[in-house]
Amino acid sequence: MDQERERVQADLRGLIAGEVRCDDVFLQMYASDASIYEIKPLGVVRPRNTADVVATMRYAAENDLPIHARGAGTGLAGESLGTGLILDFSYSMRRIVGQDINTVRVQPGVVHAQLNRFLAASGRLFGPDPATRSVTTMGSVLAIDGAGSHWLRYGSASRHIVSMQVVLADGEVMEVGRHPIAETGGQETNPRRGELIRRLAEVITRHEALIEVHRPKSHVNRSGYRLHDVLRDGHLDLAKLLVGSEGTLALITEATVKTEPLPKFRGVVLLFFDRLESAAQGALLVTELGVSSCDLMDRRLLTIAREADVRYELLIPKAAEAMLLIECDGDDLGEVRARLEQIVVRLQRRKRLAFDSRTTVEQDERDFYWRLARRVIPTLYRLKGSSRALPFVEDMAVAPDKLPDFLVRLQNVMKTHQVTASLFAHAGHGQLHVRPFLDLAKADDIRKMQDLACDLYHQVLEVGGTISGEHGDGLSRTWFVRQQHGPLYDVFREVKRIFDPQNILNPGKVVADMPQPLTKNLRLVVAVPAVSRQTGVQPVAVDTAAAESSTLVSSGPIELQLVWKQEDIAFTARTCNGCGRCRTQSPGERMCPIFRFAPAEEASPRAKANLMRAILTGRLDPTELAGDTLKSVADLCVNCHQCRLECPANVDIPKLMIECKAQYVATNGLRPDDWCMTRLDLISAWGSRLHPLTNWAIGNRVMRWLIEKSIGIAQGRKLPRFAARSFMRRAHRRRLTRPTRRTGRKVLFFVDIYPNWYDVSLADALVAVLEHNGVAVYVHPDQLHSGMAALSMGAVDRARALAQKNVAILAEAVRQGYHIVTTEPSAALCLTHEYPNLLDDEDAQLVADNTSEACTYLWRMHQSGKLELDLKPINETVGYHLPCHVKALEVGTPGENLLRLIPGLSVQRVEKGCSGMAGTFGLKRENYRSSLRAGWGLISALRDPSIHVGTTECSTCKMQMEQGTTKPTVHPLKLLALSYGLMPELSTLLSARGQELIVT
Repeated sequence: MDQERERVQADLRGLIAGEVRCDDVFLQMYASDASIYEIKPLGVVRPRNTADVVATMRYAAENDLPIHARGAGTGLAGESLGTGLILDFSYSMRRIVGQDINTVRVQPGVVHAQLNRFLAASGRLFGPDPATRSVTTMGSVLAIDGAGSHWLRYGSASRHIVSMQVVLADGEVMEVGRHPIAETGGQETNPRRGELIRRLAEVITRHEALIEVHRPKSHVNRSGYRLHDVLRDGHLDLAKLLVGSEGTLALITEATVKTEPLPKFRGVVLLFFDRLESAAQGALLVTELGVSSCDLMDRRLLTIAREADVRYELLIPKAAEAMLLIECDGDDLGEVRARLEQIVVRLQRRKRLAFDSRTTVEQDERDFYWRLARRVIPTLYRLKGSSRALPFVEDMAVAPDKLPDFLVRLQNVMKTHQVTASLFAHAGHGQLHVRPFLDLAKADDIRKMQDLACDLYHQVLEVGGTISGEHGDGLSRTWFVRQQHGPLYDVFREVKRIFDPQNILNPGKVVADMPQPLTKNLRLVVAVPAVSRQTGVQPVAVDTAAAESSTLVSSGPIELQLVWKQEDIAFTARTCNGCGRCRTQSPGERMCPIFRFAPAEEASPRAKANLMRAILTGRLDPTELAGDTLKSVADLCVNCHQCRLECPANVDIPKLMIECKAQYVATNGLRPDDWCMTRLDLISAWGSRLHPLTNWAIGNRVMRWLIEKSIGIAQGRKLPRFAARSFMRRAHRRRLTRPTRRTGRKVLFFVDIYPNWYDVSLADALVAVLEHNGVAVYVHPDQLHSGMAALSMGAVDRARALAQKNVAILAEAVRQGYHIVTTEPSAALCLTHEYPNLLDDEDAQLVADNTSEACTYLWRMHQSGKLELDLKPINETVGYHLPCHVKALEVGTPGENLLRLIPGLSVQRVEKGCSGMAGTFGLKRENYRSSLRAGWGLISALRDPSIHVGTTECSTCKMQMEQGTTKPTVHPLKLLALSYGLMPELSTLLSARGQELIVT
């Protein structure tokens, strides 16, 4: 950290209650957003309240430092990036202050989707719905005047603003709304506000004709400042003027917005067209019918949708060149159905524009249709190759009646530049999201960007459109603002000077003395040399015109700890486009359990990809890999793999973070408590040998205190008791450790730690169930545990040694016809996903391809008609939790499916996200409370009196489920064995009613 940043950090920490960080690692997380740009800031401030914002603003004004407001960092134009102080409002200022009948008061960090979940309880909603509403903050929605698919019904944020509390450039706090001009003559209670109103009213009145002449003919416009309708009937609407100003005029600290009643009924129709222009013409016709939304998708997006989900392959005709997604709502279901039918009749049967359609009013189907529009676009980043759909001209808008003609112009420009692009449009109001496919690593593609933008914007302006419909000017479009607005640009500059004479509020956006060219400050994608320990391959650095050598850190090759093919690690890191979807806290997703209970940027998977990309591109010194700051960020990844599954671009963040942790461990070694966690097999072996003593110690308060102080296991954590005899010893006595001579199905049981040393009855249950179904079981006596805990902590050398030993054994068994089965989902994931990352070995892949989690294996037997169904009823209600690692295996819910085969057993799916245990994460003293916070939803759900027993496949999830309730949690295999009548001793498992499980 240089002296200036040290001084700024020390000064601000003495002035505010919030957090201030100026170290390199932290700044790098805020150097990029969802745009194509990257600018390292001077510092990051996380204000706790308005007083912190005021103090920061005054400090910035005194020291002439730029201020850049930031919410979730999901902007596509680089609106929140800059060289000054970043104010992150999403960290602390995220309270819903109050609610009235028709309005709600919020702080800027409130997430849009969370606000609507809150409002839904009273039958209301905030209407504008940007595509990123699951993560974007209300401050951002107001700053860019966000709208979205339902603009036809609700308009943009400016239509809903009532008033705002703002902080001006000199630190003055002010409540702004709609104010009468007459009060400026001395009756205004706030002299500063009165002066602002007087000066702004004078500017707007003087240039009224100019403002009207240069107003775009499109229905939406987010370029420049909103001046055309803020001065009416002797009143100036300051709040409406500030909405959409991108933080360049004032900072929002609170806002009161209007809410709308939730629609009682909604219906959706999909219309398919054989020409893009026909879809645009159809959009013109349906808007006359009072629809609430009308979105258009092109052939490329439809093809991606079909490839991503087989259900879309069945839904979308292959001949479709374009699709319209149209929604209607109303208070009467019959009326909604009739309007949908009217749309189909008009466009498909009378006008012959569409050739096929799908209609629904069912919620599940409707949500499924909407996922086409909301989730397919981000999946563009899954496409193979280095070209990406870049968002730099993605926000053009034209009048709807000009849309068919403009689409032809658009295609002609693309052909001229020999560029392909994806097209998504809110066709009902003429807004287009166009993303050309280009490669930022190629100088030729970078040169194309400026010319392509110039030609497209020329066509937009020729038809009276705008270069930005809702995403703002930012770094992408400020260069072109003067081209669009002509002499009105100087009026914008005058407005900027009235609010911000020092030009410290987000300088370089909307208006600028020297706006940056489109291709300046591009995010680097060049890779520094790196050598794989396994392959010895040295990736070749890729040259790019975006590289600015003065900002790069020179270093030698990085010795990679995992198996990476040439340039794979750099490609993986750059694949993250920064969209911010990993910041979601939606109950319908599991993305990052750590971010959910601690929503800070460093906890997001995106931040981790950004840091690794910075290391690999030379933006961040590779020596940081051995530093504690980067390690503390990496430790926020618990290797649950949910981000890898739910990331639109499928970025393998867990592998990146294991590499990061491994780099730290290679230099610094393991901490004592981490060392113990990687040796749980040894601890378990000794604990079992001394089980009378160790089991007593587990239940003794003093001993638990000593255990916590010595090896870091939280004394409040309920721990499983050690078995008197390990399963491996029992298997030896039962001759299971000898290869079977039977023909037919046969499996090798990979035991792992928990069923071997703790829950021996689980291993017995698997063996009993398999043998009952005619499957021979072999337990190799020399197998070791999987090593997942060691791998998750970065102890790659130990994990690799375990993998080499196990792979040698397991691969040979596979060649002899065995299939590998394990009861632990983490072990199954380790064998199938992690071992190939540790060993560049065909045998590792052979093992991965022939390993199954036990319930998955049995469910596949059932699907092939090979599973015995002589099951006795169990008259109980169980609550089933799907472990993250089962979900990561991408096999569905086999454990739940097996339970539903048992007669009389009522299975309730408890979908409350991650249990919060995350393997050894929840065992540690420092993580204990965080673990409970992450899993509190699951724990609370199990307290429901209707649930008698919990059930899950994961041993650590079981520990968490039993942490906050007296109800036992059992493995589905035990319930299956009990139903088969194989292990009657399992009936002693007590239900919540203090009775035995009832087997009849």
